[in-house]
Amino acid sequence: MIWKPTKNSINNSNIGKLMQQHKFTSYTSLWEWSVKNKEDFWEETIKALNIIQHKKYTEILNVDTGVENAKWLYKATLNIVDSCFQNSDDANVLVYQQSNKSIRKVTQKELKELVNKIANSFKFLDVTQGDTIAINLPMTLECVAIYLAALKAGVKVATIVDSFSSEEIKIRLNLTKPKVVFTQDFIVRAGKEYPLYDKNVAANATKIVVVNNKNTSLYKRDEDVFWSDFLSENTVFESIKQSAQETITILFSSGTTGAPKAIPWNATTAIKAASDGFYHQNIQKKDVVCWPTNLGWMMGPWLIFTTLINKATIGLFYDAPLSKEFGAFVQNAKVTMLGVIPSIVKHWKNTACMETFNWNAIKCFSSTGEVSNPTDMGYLMQLAANKPIIEYCGGTEIGGGYVTSTVVQNNYASTFSAKALGTDFLILDDRNKQTTKGEVFIIPPIMGLSTELLNKNHHDIYYKDTPKYKEVLRRHGDELEVLENGYFKILGRVDDAMNLGGIKVSAIQIEEVLNSLNFIEECAAIAVSEKEGGPSKLVVFYVAKNQVIKNEQDRIVQAQQLIKREINPLFKVADLVKIEALPRTASNKVMRRKLRDSY
Repeated sequence: MIWKPTKNSINNSNIGKLMQQHKFTSYTSLWEWSVKNKEDFWEETIKALNIIQHKKYTEILNVDTGVENAKWLYKATLNIVDSCFQNSDDANVLVYQQSNKSIRKVTQKELKELVNKIANSFKFLDVTQGDTIAINLPMTLECVAIYLAALKAGVKVATIVDSFSSEEIKIRLNLTKPKVVFTQDFIVRAGKEYPLYDKNVAANATKIVVVNNKNTSLYKRDEDVFWSDFLSENTVFESIKQSAQETITILFSSGTTGAPKAIPWNATTAIKAASDGFYHQNIQKKDVVCWPTNLGWMMGPWLIFTTLINKATIGLFYDAPLSKEFGAFVQNAKVTMLGVIPSIVKHWKNTACMETFNWNAIKCFSSTGEVSNPTDMGYLMQLAANKPIIEYCGGTEIGGGYVTSTVVQNNYASTFSAKALGTDFLILDDRNKQTTKGEVFIIPPIMGLSTELLNKNHHDIYYKDTPKYKEVLRRHGDELEVLENGYFKILGRVDDAMNLGGIKVSAIQIEEVLNSLNFIEECAAIAVSEKEGGPSKLVVFYVAKNQVIKNEQDRIVQAQQLIKREINPLFKVADLVKIEALPRTASNKVMRRKLRDSY
């Protein structure tokens, strides 16, 4: 499936306008300028996004301590939330729909007043500038407002995915030690209620503010507070200005070890996210941007910054995006940019649940989180009368994408057309030679790129023992292929991380849990996709203990129950494969690539 831009659509796009300004006739020429003249590119981007600074930077980029420690907007002071409220007071900045209820619209004035009420309420909980709170909520109006309020008050936010088990929540609380956790009593999905407050209690949260509780008789610890008792009526709050390098958010990403990486975001990460949305998803004023996600994944903060800084409207559907009700929301909210993960699209295709809706308001889709396949993506394009899909791949450590698509190039289903503006990378083979199919290495500096981890050695994770090159290279972990037409295709991960249903998780984390089963001596978890691409399935190879296992299906059930309880109920064990011995390197490392190839 192919979509081709018209001359008019190119000229009216955000990228097209930048090309005209610099008299470039191709995206490639614009991209080359953006990486060769990074300071000029990002300076123009700061102006295009109208990023408000209390004190302007003395240098757009400072690398006095090396590119590993690049400082963007050097010596600037600002509060990124100020840049999120530059629309007119009566403009709709958020539209949402709760289960079985009608669509609600929120103006900038209404959202700002709610944000200010929350910011004024923190003092009641002894939360002040420099402190940390945690948010463990689905994407709701309250979730967005709490997040913006904390940032406005100079409070750091640890964001935790609402589907995680209590044990996974506990790990993240122990890493960040928030004074307060914001959560709600339960989540409603497809008519079922899933407890959330109870999971945070089990995770030993110090203090909890319980948001949106429908049942006021809900058991609540003495130290916890109901939302209605927490919220101030004061609608005026002056934002706290701080360094552009000051941490605003702490996100978590699984890598090659069991414990998640705690990754700080600062204001420049938010700018990277907003710039990607501006250029690549082509988000413009009055657009409606809907991306089913969670604040605990990078696409949650990305959605907030990208949409509000670009004066568009955030679209939130409170239930799962798998039913006709979601399709009706997309239609009735007049969504113009719809974000997806490939697993969702596969469900839509298999059930044909979205085919009755008019999605012609959609200007483009965007897909991230998993490897896609052209059959499913071609189907998605047709749901909106052949609209392009911006394939988008990056990472929490980047705050956005490094490889993407654009609306100024031909769009082929399931492929990336370009390197992201202001971003460069190399593809190297096993001998560290440039190739058309191999491992991705990022070339720093890039606006928003992480320079520290709270719980690990940043240099060791990203830079130690990377290949020698004329420029410093940064490890990323994706495997990429350059196609004959110069476009790119993601093949998966080269390290021990995997994406399951758009959720990044460490193989070692899964293995540590499954090794406690009484029939497993040791195991290796891998993510496997179909040959044509698409969402990954979790497959586990294991060496059995010396005992007789009568029913193979019982083993899968046991493994599934354990993963659901200890890590995430959304993960599904697709297959268990008994093996005599796990293949290992001379240094005793499990050869997961060999297992993937054999499967």
